[in-house]
Amino acid sequence: MAKCAICEKGVHYGNNVSHSHRRSNHVWKSNIKKVSCKVNGVPQKLYVCTSCLRSGKVERA
Repeated sequence: MAKCAICEKGVHYGNNVSHSHRRSNHVWKSNIKKVSCKVNGVPQKLYVCTSCLRSGKVERA
């Protein structure tokens, strides 16, 4: 569910690295919001990342 409907940005996987250089798994989640947007002139609820909202790629309803 945590995926942008516009740019398809989702979760990112990697490692936490401690001071002693031990590694543990880590997940970074995108800042996704449920927003009412206009799609073909009809308001719809979409999951959109905040970078797409700020850049104006989405017209809010």
